Amino acid sequence: MTTVQNVTAFAYDRKGRLLSMGRNSYVKTHPLQARAAREVGEHYKIFLHAEVAALVKIKDWSRVHRLVVTRYNKDGRPVIAKPCRVCQRVINLAGIDQVEHT
Repeated sequence: MTTVQNVTAFAYDRKGRLLSMGRNSYVKTHPLQARAAREVGEHYKIFLHAEVAALVKIKDWSRVHRLVVTRYNKDGRPVIAKPCRVCQRVINLAGIDQVEHT
């Protein structure tokens, strides 16, 4: 079995400019992550996910047009990185319609 590497999320504006980037953390949390986790009934998902990490760095979410979430295995092949229910809740709160993932 191939080990999966970290998930990374990239937030872009309408012109394709990178606004921020976030990675999964197994030690950090954030109140937004914890709140969204409670709201979807997955209170144990308190550690910062890449999507949330990218979005908390941006003060004005209306600037975010597209969110790209990637994950690759150790061989460099893409692995499914579809946002979980917690991250999807935050993405919906941010009003982001375009979400792409590996």
